[in-house]
Amino acid sequence: MSLYQNLVWLHMLLFVLWLGGDLGVFILGQNFRRRSYSLPERLTLLKVLVIVDLGPRFAWALMVPMSLSLLYVGGWWPALPGAVVAAAWMIGIGWSALVWDAHVHDMTPRAARNRRIEGWLRYGLAACYLALGALSLVTGGPLEQTWLAWKALLFGAIFLAAIGIDWSFKPVGPQLMALIQQGSSDATEVPLRATMDRTRLWVLTVYLLLFVTSWLGSTKPF
Repeated sequence: MSLYQNLVWLHMLLFVLWLGGDLGVFILGQNFRRRSYSLPERLTLLKVLVIVDLGPRFAWALMVPMSLSLLYVGGWWPALPGAVVAAAWMIGIGWSALVWDAHVHDMTPRAARNRRIEGWLRYGLAACYLALGALSLVTGGPLEQTWLAWKALLFGAIFLAAIGIDWSFKPVGPQLMALIQQGSSDATEVPLRATMDRTRLWVLTVYLLLFVTSWLGSTKPF
């Protein structure tokens, strides 16, 4: 097998880890919302959710260098410098380290700092992929294939949707603390449920974009 074929296989594995893990997170979140469970049971579901969520986060971080490696090795972007691909791997590995370190030191200033850095990375990478896709669609380069330009653009849109998840999810911390301290009641459950409902819309948007980008990569329709 060629290097490119192996990279395609690894790319598929990352996609499965991302989407499969994210669906697990979604299902756990849906069950956490059920007030028929006791509060300790729901908090246990939440702890499992946080662990399962590590898989999609690692996959997302590594998908960035993997996508550029495929462009480079497959000759889809002939002018792409190897140094950019190497830098992308440094970013992907560094991002993964931030994810793990934030998980290990959760609820500390160190974790908050790591997540701020992650946020800056997301903004920067969103801008890069959106610009790459849009420029290629308008001018025909540097990505000459239309399907590939759309895939880059939609990958940037995934970053934007993920940023939307983070912004929508911000109130959950204080709302969850109120639920733990005051117990389950309409006063603590309704605001938390509303926040999770808003966040779910962004999550479904990510799923839709993942389905479309994977279809584009598999069928190469135009």
